[in-house]
Amino acid sequence: MDEGICGPYFCGLPPPGSPNPNEIPMTMDALDAPAGWVVGWRNAFTPRELDAIEAYGDSLEPVKAEIAGRKDNTDHLRITRVAWMDRVPQIEWLYAKLERAVLEMNSRLYKYDLYGLVENFQYTVYHGSEGGHYGWHCDTGKTGDPRKISLTLQLSEPSAYEGGDLLLEAGAGPTCAHRARGTLVAFPSYVLHRVTPVTSGVRKSLVAWVSGPVFR
Repeated sequence: MDEGICGPYFCGLPPPGSPNPNEIPMTMDALDAPAGWVVGWRNAFTPRELDAIEAYGDSLEPVKAEIAGRKDNTDHLRITRVAWMDRVPQIEWLYAKLERAVLEMNSRLYKYDLYGLVENFQYTVYHGSEGGHYGWHCDTGKTGDPRKISLTLQLSEPSAYEGGDLLLEAGAGPTCAHRARGTLVAFPSYVLHRVTPVTSGVRKSLVAWVSGPVFR
């Protein structure tokens, strides 16, 4: 294990079948927006890895997502199916690879003080049959450790669904995130973002958050 990437949360095993697990191809598009860096890392994961993530996510039991602090019907704000991916041996490689990606982006761009991937990953599914969507929101709020970087990994092919665009408002007008399968999108967790209604098909993604000390 590379001691240079090992910390309280930055430890893990290589992904299965990877000849060089520490090598992540650098096809990164970075927008220096007023509210912070918005990153689209194309081909961050291989098709085989994406298939493995999707198969594992599909094996879990999804539940209808709720909005923290709300007990009323919030379908006008969000219709999403989610399952939580604990850090278990079967997907240790996934946690490790995302951690390496976070370290790379943070060293190049964000330069935040970080704890790591403290929360479990969220496997997120938007169904066109129910108009899956998520209105404007930010990812900060009442969490145990402050969220500082939000991550979305695109798991579905763009042709698999209509609508379902991830839009970000980072101070330069709405920015549409890359839709290509395997793209890792990163942005500061305080940035407003939404997923437009899926009108047909199914959109799948993996969502994660990087935590750290409160901004000063």
